[in-house]
Amino acid sequence: MIRHHPLPFGAEYLGDGRTRFALWAPAAGGVELVLEGGAHRMERGENGLFTLVAEAPPGTRYRYRMEDGTEVPDPASRFQPEDVGGPSVVVDPASFEWGDEGWRGRPWEETVLYELHVGAFSPQGTYEGVVERLEHLAELGVTAVELMPLSDFPGLRGWGYDGVLPYAPDASYGTPEGLKGLVQAAHERNLMVFLDVVYNHFGPEGNYLPLYAPQFFTPEHETPWGDAVDFGRRMVREFFLHNALYWLEEYHLDGLRLDAVHAIFDDPERHFVRELVRRVREGPGRDRHVHLVLENDANAASLLRGPSGATAQWNDDLHHALHVALTGEDSGYYADYAPSPVRHLGRALAEGFAYQGEPSRHRSGERRGEPSADLPSTSFVAFLQNHDQVGNRAFGERITSLAPPKAVRAAAEIYLLSPQIPLLFMGEEWAASSPFLFFCDFGGDLARAVAAGRREEFAAFPEFSDPATRERIPDPNAPGTFGASRLDWGEREAPEHAAWIELYRALLSVRRERIVPLLSGAPGAASWRTVGGRGLEARWELAGGARLALRANLGPEPLSGFDPPEGGLLHATEGARSAERELPGWSVVWHLAEGPA
Repeated sequence: MIRHHPLPFGAEYLGDGRTRFALWAPAAGGVELVLEGGAHRMERGENGLFTLVAEAPPGTRYRYRMEDGTEVPDPASRFQPEDVGGPSVVVDPASFEWGDEGWRGRPWEETVLYELHVGAFSPQGTYEGVVERLEHLAELGVTAVELMPLSDFPGLRGWGYDGVLPYAPDASYGTPEGLKGLVQAAHERNLMVFLDVVYNHFGPEGNYLPLYAPQFFTPEHETPWGDAVDFGRRMVREFFLHNALYWLEEYHLDGLRLDAVHAIFDDPERHFVRELVRRVREGPGRDRHVHLVLENDANAASLLRGPSGATAQWNDDLHHALHVALTGEDSGYYADYAPSPVRHLGRALAEGFAYQGEPSRHRSGERRGEPSADLPSTSFVAFLQNHDQVGNRAFGERITSLAPPKAVRAAAEIYLLSPQIPLLFMGEEWAASSPFLFFCDFGGDLARAVAAGRREEFAAFPEFSDPATRERIPDPNAPGTFGASRLDWGEREAPEHAAWIELYRALLSVRRERIVPLLSGAPGAASWRTVGGRGLEARWELAGGARLALRANLGPEPLSGFDPPEGGLLHATEGARSAERELPGWSVVWHLAEGPA
């Protein structure tokens, strides 16, 4: 079976050795297509789209040449074997024969996400290296692999959020066929595959668009990473809409995670996210499950509602509250949760967002968020770790190096069994000892600026006020920084690590067998209350009249004042199975009452 998403731009192979090339270059007076045999002048259309059909079989390398002689890669390149400044390559999607024609995806309520970085996940750092570990994930209870961004970025190492060629999976991980092989191998194991995509900015190195299409960007808005993309222009909009459809159709992905949509500036009534949702549901989502997940610091619940609402959003509020409850940290954005982390956690578990329009201390009193209590719990993705929350720390520490094991276990028992959709970060399931650091592979002055900026970023934190301490922060460009972030799969066999795997496997088994069947069609009603300063009770109404109840003590000392349990015991921390009104320190108890009250 062949899968191909035709593009209105880029290199579209037509067969018989012929390829149609198209480049939107509204600021260019003329453009030439440069092939190995010479240059060919392209024809300009009324809207600034330059086109040409030329003899160029699959594998042909090509560039575009501007009037000043500058040669640039194709912004819609399907493959860049020589990195972002090298030639693009003509790819024939028909060269890969798919064998998963019966795959229809999985319903959203069955989703257990596992976020990974292809380069740091396995010793090989390739798509094939991920394939070799899929059985581990399936046996653990994961149902969806979420890949950090793959769009071609400068150098051999990077998180992927500085990509500049959104259609070209980075060559450091393998070929396009290798990525398709990973997706097919996952589907064979009943695993979905999601991809993190970045539509809010381009990276600082290798972005040639300003040379010939400055209209791609707008000076009216700023992002923390550079010029804002102008989503008001139809060609720009189509570039990203087709990108999403390309990944979902040509690579048969099951979902996308849209990075930082709060930095996608657009008219709320016709927001890019809503148009994308409609295009996906009218296209690849017509006959299979396709899911769109947002990251949105603005907590815009409106983008999750209605027929054009996204599937779900990462629940940063839930993470921040859990993290503060476990570690006591109160710097940066954790300041918003420090006064009462358990109260914020209760609201985030029961209502989605902890901040639904309240002033944010971290944002100098600016109000943040929209009401979200009416949304189903499955509209939110819950996590204890992810690439941001680990990697944005100066030394990339995981939660198991910051909090007592009992506290981390209690947090896992909460988020893995809540009605929200859980997300694990690679290695979390065995309490991996390796950090996940910020790494990149820039050159020259940019490399030095990034290293200095990374250290200066932490100057406002009291623990980094000493310049000597900041100098200890790893250089993101050093190969050793990336090397230290690679998972050590051998440590899984040690008893202290194997015990974590057994815990995660057991919790995900309970989730799969007892909770997931009750999520579809759940009314979404929930309630919560705090008990003392560190205790929490929460209740959810699930499908068929079932009631799910949580009682948790998120402190080291025993705590009394809890209501007596209702329903049968679903799960309890060791030592808390028979607890009623008093819970031991760092303990969690779940009960499930099935059938109408």
